[in-house]
Amino acid sequence: MYATSGSSYTRVGLFSTQSIRLIGLISAFDNHQSIRIQIGELNEFLSDENLHYLILDLSHIETWMEFQTMVRRVRPDIRQIVLGPSGTEDLALRSIAAGARGFLDSRAGPLAVRQAVEMVMRGCIWASRLQLSKMIDQLLLQRNVADSGTQPSYSPRERQVLDLIMTARSNREIATELGIEERTVKAYVSSLMRKTGVGNRVALSVQAMQMSQQTETRA
Repeated sequence: MYATSGSSYTRVGLFSTQSIRLIGLISAFDNHQSIRIQIGELNEFLSDENLHYLILDLSHIETWMEFQTMVRRVRPDIRQIVLGPSGTEDLALRSIAAGARGFLDSRAGPLAVRQAVEMVMRGCIWASRLQLSKMIDQLLLQRNVADSGTQPSYSPRERQVLDLIMTARSNREIATELGIEERTVKAYVSSLMRKTGVGNRVALSVQAMQMSQQTETRA
């Protein structure tokens, strides 16, 4: 199913489980001269090697971060524009650190989504100025560690905690997932921060993502 028509265009996949949201998102691209919206199932998009842009409406999916990470793992070439839940700015930073080219929360209107897609197609990152500023600050903090290529040594449990932090899980959620006390999770988070030299969970996620990408590149 296609929302617009034209002989010269870039296809952009749109995945959402909310029919009302679909209608609103499609309307944002009515009569767009260079973008053609394609609606379909996620497995169809991931198997389409000619599709390079994907709007993921994950705002109603509880495990949205894991969902986004899975898409990146299967199709790292797809540029994701993620519509996630409303919350703290940390959510946007974690989403971008995990590979999204754009992040909007559930309050974003169709026009904002259209602007985000257009900017991502130009090679930019779409987020608020404050979010981008914080992201740059975190990247600068991690530059020396990333450039050195030296990865801290983690215990198996610390690695489990770190992996769950990278999927935007809270301490309580991590404790439930691993079957341990929340105070124990806090102790592991503190240990991870000491080992990496960072001061918060977002910086921890950013550094872990950078190190993971370096490892994949060397492989």
